[in-house]
Amino acid sequence: METIFGNLQGLKSSQLKQLQRLYHQRIPGDRITTPEFSQRMAAISTEVNQPVCAYINRRGQVIRVGVGTPRQTQIPPLELPRYGAERLSGIRCIATHLKPEPPNEAALTAMALQRLDALVVLNITGTGFTRRGGGSTGYVKEAYLAHLTPQESRTLITSPAAPKAGESQIQSPSWNISPPLDLDDLADQDLVDLVENLEAEFQREFIAQEVDADHDRVLIVGLMTSEMTPLQFQDTLLELARLVDTAGGDVLQTIQQKRSRVHPQTVVGEGKVQEIALTAQTLGVNLVVFDRDLSPSQVRNLEMQIGIRVVDRTEVILDIFAQRAQSRAGKLQVELAQLEYMQPRLAGRGRTMSRLGGGIGTRGPGETKLETERRAIGQRISRLQKEVDQLQAHRSRLRQRRQHQEVPSVALVGYTNAGKSTLLNALTNAEVYTADQLFATLDPTTRRLVIPHGETDEHQEILITDTVGFIHELPASLMDAFRATLEEVTEADALLHLVDLSHPAWLRHIRSVREILAQMPITPGPALVVFNKIDEADSETLALAREEFPLAVFISASQRLGLETLRQRLAKLIEYAVDCG
Repeated sequence: METIFGNLQGLKSSQLKQLQRLYHQRIPGDRITTPEFSQRMAAISTEVNQPVCAYINRRGQVIRVGVGTPRQTQIPPLELPRYGAERLSGIRCIATHLKPEPPNEAALTAMALQRLDALVVLNITGTGFTRRGGGSTGYVKEAYLAHLTPQESRTLITSPAAPKAGESQIQSPSWNISPPLDLDDLADQDLVDLVENLEAEFQREFIAQEVDADHDRVLIVGLMTSEMTPLQFQDTLLELARLVDTAGGDVLQTIQQKRSRVHPQTVVGEGKVQEIALTAQTLGVNLVVFDRDLSPSQVRNLEMQIGIRVVDRTEVILDIFAQRAQSRAGKLQVELAQLEYMQPRLAGRGRTMSRLGGGIGTRGPGETKLETERRAIGQRISRLQKEVDQLQAHRSRLRQRRQHQEVPSVALVGYTNAGKSTLLNALTNAEVYTADQLFATLDPTTRRLVIPHGETDEHQEILITDTVGFIHELPASLMDAFRATLEEVTEADALLHLVDLSHPAWLRHIRSVREILAQMPITPGPALVVFNKIDEADSETLALAREEFPLAVFISASQRLGLETLRQRLAKLIEYAVDCG
């Protein structure tokens, strides 16, 4: 039996049968509709006293009948047979409307979201009579024909200069609405000619707007809840834009919403989901990134309603780690983190399993494992955890050997992109990779450093280790998978906590690093706060930092400023740590 969608409450069985019979109607392939079909829809709509929508494919077959407005009965993007910014969906909608007015914005937005070939709105009179010999007439007062039109231009805004949250950077969808038509004029419209001309224009626009195909075109979505200050929210969005940029995506637009709490099904409200879908389609976006962790059901709900891939902040970070891992140990830990994250998200992927084809959230050593069964992935996780345990034991033996030789060790910790690798290079003449990116280095690097002894003028050797950068709300899967790497922090005699003083959120970064250190299973040693990039910080920030952290050291690793002072303070830190140990 053909399915009827929408509000069916109060409908009689005879009325449901009339609606189901619409599925047996066929419209000529080159016509948008016929007077007979339009009048029949209007008669049914009058009888049930509700709007009715019929969705018709290009073969003239009715594929969906709904009771309600085009907004209420629209087809989810993932159920559409065709979907893309360069073409139409191959479906048109014939809708009845109880008031004598042109199509409203909600109906036109539904047309844009589904990329319908056309939308016909039949304004019904509310009365009517049956012609002798059968067939209804007199129910339609006037009709309107609407269709999408290509936009003249779409501005591409690439990261890191992503638009600030709340800024309107894009045009609204463009559409054309006819003047009022009678049913004979409407029947004379050539559907094939209309669709071919429109799709040719969309194709030209799509090619003209195409950017690097290797880069994801990203829409960022941020939700500000009651627990966040506006400044924290803006910092979060800017950091997410940097993460997307580091992962290789282009941020085209940022959308924000303020809610007291997260919507359990879709994170943001229903209206905002519609706005996201429309914005994504208008800009030709192929990836939506949320600023918070999403549950598997939230991802499925959002992808169903928006029609494109949806990932969260954790998945972006995992993708960056997958790109950055160079050593076998690093790749091992990344794969473990990816599989632990993805395992609960495999159920119900369905069609969206094709998302593994490439792009943010799909890379890494473990990507070929994601389409296997849950049990197989569980077995793989168990094997990886054993290997990480072996790696942990191996590193523990190396540390014991160093401790037996009585060589003090210092771990460089800090928020990602604070300049840890640059400082290691400046102190030890190492050649660790550095870049103005988040998580530029992933694998820990240990180098020997000669510093003056704390009490004598003699020199002493210490080991200094550059560790993986921390980030606000470091994903739990990474904390667990990288425990072998993070133990370099807990086993060190002392810590150098490096802070990027030029960053607007430097105080928040300090708190985030301290929160992560507090979660370590073993309490780390004493820490010396070192403010980096003082050459890029303003005088007010410098004064505030000196007042808040009077024992800190102020340097510029890239300009080699303050390094001698740092060596002297480092010697005192080591002396204190060894004495306390």
